[in-house]
Amino acid sequence: MNFSEVFKLSGLLCKFSPDGKYLASCVQYRVVVRDVHTLQILHLYTCLDQIQHIEWSADSLFILCAMYKRGQVQVWSLEQPEWHCRIDEGSAGLVASCWSPDGRHILNTTEFHLRITVWSLCTKSVSYIKYPKACQQGVSFTRDGRYMALAERRDCQDHVSVFVCSDWQLLRHFDTETQDLAGIEWAPNGCVLAVWDTCLEYKVLLYSLDGRLLSAYCAYEWSLGIKSVAWSPSSQFLAIGSYDGKVRILNHVTWKMITEFGHPATINNPKIVVYKEAEKTPRLAPGRLAFPPPRAAAGVASPAETKYEIASVPVSLQTLKPVADRANPKIGIGALAFSPDSYFLATRSDSVPNAVWIWDIQKLRLFVVLEQLSPVRSFQWDPQQPRLAICTGGGKVYLWSPAGCVSVQVPGEGDFQVLSLCWHLNGDSLALLSKDHFCLCFLETEDRVGTAFGRPGDHT
Repeated sequence: MNFSEVFKLSGLLCKFSPDGKYLASCVQYRVVVRDVHTLQILHLYTCLDQIQHIEWSADSLFILCAMYKRGQVQVWSLEQPEWHCRIDEGSAGLVASCWSPDGRHILNTTEFHLRITVWSLCTKSVSYIKYPKACQQGVSFTRDGRYMALAERRDCQDHVSVFVCSDWQLLRHFDTETQDLAGIEWAPNGCVLAVWDTCLEYKVLLYSLDGRLLSAYCAYEWSLGIKSVAWSPSSQFLAIGSYDGKVRILNHVTWKMITEFGHPATINNPKIVVYKEAEKTPRLAPGRLAFPPPRAAAGVASPAETKYEIASVPVSLQTLKPVADRANPKIGIGALAFSPDSYFLATRSDSVPNAVWIWDIQKLRLFVVLEQLSPVRSFQWDPQQPRLAICTGGGKVYLWSPAGCVSVQVPGEGDFQVLSLCWHLNGDSLALLSKDHFCLCFLETEDRVGTAFGRPGDHT
């Protein structure tokens, strides 16, 4: 495993291009585009103000830079560096900006969600979409880029409109049986739209492309409901993370629950492998004594090396007692994600913040638990194989695969705290992001993955 040098970064804004050739990063009001393999600077763009959001077009030819405080968007071309575009929303303001799937239209959401403005880079025409709803996930595109679903709120009622992305014509418009719609998301195959309600009302609705209600699911009533939702890449499963600390899996045939996964604080099953991160204790030769560091070096605290140890059951995980009288209590399933082959599901329970749970979807059982020394901030699957990267806000990155797991210290001067991470399209490198810097981690190739991870114990 090799690491690049450390580069400056602002706002955790660092993204690989969809074709995997480039890496864009932001430093205040500048965008730096590098070659992924050499990390040489190819382009340097200067915007009018500090950038809050960047996004590549689907064909990797343009970069969108949104400056929400100014209500402006600037677009830069990689093929024609002298060309650029500036969009000013004026007094309407700007709270969100994104590309359409064709990479030639920009969708800007104005303040207070009064409307969505669709700007065409080709014809310079402008279209307006009224009544977008202010919710956590109100816009969703099908993976093939043909359709867009939009959550709307008009006359105190939730609606969904489906638009054809080629000409932005309305295809379908239908009411939803929700009290206060919280999010929508297409299945990867584009055939089913999942709609879920506010956390105060446990309800998931599944609609076909023509607006027919296929199924409605409710696990329980009179308690906080849905916290997170994820489709499997195969579109066969819908995972629903709830505030009661369980994940429920719906199948695509009957849309009924096939199993539920609990997240208990104590694990008793000997078939479940529990990896605990532990600090390495230095080995001393016989007769040697450990002396404190000299005064000159005492001010520089070197990060402690850690390793994974396999814990023997029963294992008690560290739990966090939620503060009941505050908003957004630390309970429920705050994050969940399927592996690219749909074989595994990774979850994090907010009341057990240091643990990542990995479930075997084929056998519908818990497979592995990884307990870190610090709360888990983020995890993400390798796009090419079942390999999970985890960060906890410290100076290490953690990798798990069915072959084993490893803790790796990020080298470099100073304290590089990994707050977020993202995979390259090919899964051969990983961008590690801190508050003010980023670096690339280059991984072993697939045929050497077993030796790269090591085998702390045979647990398959």
